[in-house]
Amino acid sequence: MRPAFRNVYFNLSRSLNPNPSKLSLLPLFSLTSSTSLPPTFLTFRLTTETFRPLSQTRTCCSYSPMADGEAHAPPTSFPSLEKQFEDFRVQLEDSGSLRERIRAVVMEIESTTRLIHANLLLVHQSRPTPELLEKAKAQVGVLKEQYNRLAVVLSECPGQYYRYHGDWRSETQTVVSLIAFMHWLETGTLLMHSEAEEMLGLNNSEFGLDIEDYLVGICFMSNELPRYVVNQVTAGDYDCPRKVLKFLTDLHAAFRMLNLRNDFLRKKFDGMKYDLKRVEEVHYDVKIRGFRFRTFARISLTISLSPSLTRRLFELTDRRV
Repeated sequence: MRPAFRNVYFNLSRSLNPNPSKLSLLPLFSLTSSTSLPPTFLTFRLTTETFRPLSQTRTCCSYSPMADGEAHAPPTSFPSLEKQFEDFRVQLEDSGSLRERIRAVVMEIESTTRLIHANLLLVHQSRPTPELLEKAKAQVGVLKEQYNRLAVVLSECPGQYYRYHGDWRSETQTVVSLIAFMHWLETGTLLMHSEAEEMLGLNNSEFGLDIEDYLVGICFMSNELPRYVVNQVTAGDYDCPRKVLKFLTDLHAAFRMLNLRNDFLRKKFDGMKYDLKRVEEVHYDVKIRGFRFRTFARISLTISLSPSLTRRLFELTDRRV
C-alpha cells in the first residue's frame, strides 16, 4: 500500500504546487517513518502539512492600499488651475459682450442693405434713371458711417480682425455686390477694390475690405446682369446684350487668372459661366432676329436717311460685336 500511497501523494502535490520546495517533502518522510499512527491521523496530517505553504504564500502576496494610508490622503488643492479657468471666464465674457456689440451694428448694416436692394430692383423694370441711382447712393453714406462705428468697436481688440470677421462677412459681400452694380450702371466698368474700400471707409490697415469678400461680391453682382439684359431687351434696348457680354467676358477671363480652391468662392465663380452663357443666348437671339436692324430702320425714318446708308451703318456697328 505504501508505494501506491506515495504515488498518489506526489501526483496531488505536483498538481497543487508545480514547484515544490524541499520543505514540502518533509511531511512525506515523516509519514513513511512513522508506521504506528492510525490512518485517520495520517490523513489529517497529510492535509494540513500539504496545503499550509500555499495558504501562507497567498497571504503574503496579497497587498492592500489601505495599509499605506493612501485612502486617507488629504485632497490636493489646485490654485493655479482655478486661476487659469477664472481668466478663461473673464475672457469669454468680454468676447461675448464685444460680439453682441458687433452684431448690433451688423444688423443696422443689413437693414440699410435691404433699402439699397429695394431701390435697385426698380432698375430691372425700366431704364436706369438718375433718380433711382441717387436714392440708392444716398444710403452708401449711411453704410460708411456704420462701418466706421464697426471699426471703432473692433479697435478695442487689435489683431483680432479675423476672429470676428464671420459676423459681418455675408453682409459685406452683399454690400459690395450692390455698390458694384450701381457703379456699373453709371460707368459700365468694374468697381475696383480700392474704390470699394474708399466708398465704405474701409481703407484702414486695422479694418479693411477682405479680398475674398470683394471677389464674392463681384460674383454676386454678375448674377444680376442676365436678368438686367432680358428686361432691357424687352424695353427696347437691343444694344445692351452686347455691352454686358463684353463686360462679363473680360471679367470671366480675369477670374481665370486666380488659382481658386474648392471653396465658396470657387462655387460662385463657377456660377459666373452660366451667367455668361445666358447673356450670350440673349445676344444671339437679338442678332439673329434682326432687332438691331429694325432699330436702325426706325432711326433712319426719323432723321430721313436712305436705306443704303442705314444698312451701311448697321454693318459697321455689327463688326464691333
